[in-house]
Amino acid sequence: MKGEQVLDKAKNICRLRAQIGMVFQHFNLFPHMTVLENAMEGQVTVQGMDKSEARDIALNMLEKVGMADFADRHPASLSGGQKQRAAIARALAMRPKLMLFDEPTSALDPELVGEVFDAIKQLANEGMTMIIVTHNMGFAREVADQVVFMENGSFLAKGSPQEFFGEKVDDPRIKTFIDRIF
Repeated sequence: MKGEQVLDKAKNICRLRAQIGMVFQHFNLFPHMTVLENAMEGQVTVQGMDKSEARDIALNMLEKVGMADFADRHPASLSGGQKQRAAIARALAMRPKLMLFDEPTSALDPELVGEVFDAIKQLANEGMTMIIVTHNMGFAREVADQVVFMENGSFLAKGSPQEFFGEKVDDPRIKTFIDRIF
C-alpha cells in the first residue's frame, strides 16, 4: 500500500545499523574504560574482532583525530573537545559507511569547538558520508555539500550551501533565520 511503512527483517536492519557510526552530543564514553578501550569495545563486542586487530584499528583512528597521546587516559581526565574526538575515533573504529553527528559541539566550550570541527572537516575531505545536526551555520556553510533546514520535524528547504545561504532565498522563515545569524 502506498505510504505504508513496512519493517525489513531484523537481520537486515542489524546489518544496516552496523554500517552506521553515531557520535552523540554528550560523548557517551564508558567512564571505567580508557580512551583506547572505548575505541576498541564495539569492534570486539559487536564485530567479534580479535583484540590485537581491534587495538591496531583503534590506535589508527585515535591518531586520525589527534587523540593517540591520550589512549591510556580515562574520560574523566579529558576536556570536552578531547572526549568528543575520542567518541569520533570510537565510531570510526567500526569502519562505518555513514557517520551521524548529533550536535557534536553543543556541549563544548567555544574554545574547544575548533578541535572537533577540524576532525570532522578532515573526515569530509577524505570523502566520509556524514549527516550532521548542527546549529552552527558557519560550519554548515563551510563543510556541507547539502544543507537541510528543518523546523518542527518538517523539511523547509534543501540545497547546496551556496543556494541555501545565497541571496536568492525566498522563504521568509529561512531568510529571517539567516539574517539573524549572519
